[in-house]
Amino acid sequence: MTRSSIARTWLRPLALLYGAGMRLRTAFYECGLLRSRRLHGTVISVGNLTVGGTGKTPMVLWIAERLAREGHRPAILTRGYRGLGQSGAATQTVADEIAMLRQRLNGRAQFGVGKDRYKNGLALSRNGAECFILDDGFQHLELQRDADIILLDATDPFGGGATLPAGRLREPRSGLARADIVIITRTSHAPALETVVRRFTSAPVFYAQTRLDAVVRAPLMTEVLPESERRQCKFFAFCGIGNPTAFFDDLGDWGFSVVGERSFADHHRYSGGEIRDLQRAADAAGAHAFICTEKDVFNLPPSVAAALPIYACRIDLALSDEDAFWAAVRATVGRTQPMTQA
Repeated sequence: MTRSSIARTWLRPLALLYGAGMRLRTAFYECGLLRSRRLHGTVISVGNLTVGGTGKTPMVLWIAERLAREGHRPAILTRGYRGLGQSGAATQTVADEIAMLRQRLNGRAQFGVGKDRYKNGLALSRNGAECFILDDGFQHLELQRDADIILLDATDPFGGGATLPAGRLREPRSGLARADIVIITRTSHAPALETVVRRFTSAPVFYAQTRLDAVVRAPLMTEVLPESERRQCKFFAFCGIGNPTAFFDDLGDWGFSVVGERSFADHHRYSGGEIRDLQRAADAAGAHAFICTEKDVFNLPPSVAAALPIYACRIDLALSDEDAFWAAVRATVGRTQPMTQA
């Protein structure tokens, strides 16, 4: 028995207590012992069952872009990550995912960052926001939503099968019953996983995969590496995200020549010393350049100094049927309030 399996065995009683607590909390909200509050506008929640990356950020981006194209005034409500106070003000640095979304949306959406998403939503509604995207909101039952979208990573949909702290589940699988729409990511077909999902919900199921949009050079992110040059380049890959294996697998699927790789904790902020260590490892592997995720760029040192160029993968989400998915969102929202064409 490995050390990790021994640890999971010892942690299982705590996981059972945690899971029971989450079920009880959900039941309290459903029967009204705990009250959720409603914002003035449409609220679309994007979340998951597990700790770690399932593609939430690209999904939030996709929805915000769709709403903006239709003439709506979207706002993204997010708790943020490290360095952000309850007011949403940055005490040290803007969270990487928020910085990335701001750059990609380029003024087409407002942001409310902080723990009190209801308070931030009220402020944004006074500033004209009418459609709210609740980022990582599946467990944020304090706020009422009109559509609950949940993402499952096909490569590890239930985080090892146990709730925290023995596994990566934030709540038991039974939480799927609250989902209005299920999106299975990183595949185009998963009948076995669909069968499991159907035990808990009859919500429509869609598929989505990450798609490489461009390879851009850090830190300015304005210089695009032509595909012809990319095909001839040997890369050393690094990332600090929730599911590093998925990123490294994507690089292979996209045809990158990767001669070395290194992963860090999610949201990791890189030091100058770590960049120098990566440089030495890349040199030893014969790499011509670094490749990382778009999110990692916002965690590099302010004046990053590396002998090799650093490139990032700019990705988007390719849904199996975009029009059917958006029709399902509109139909779900329409149960509680009209989502008119702006």
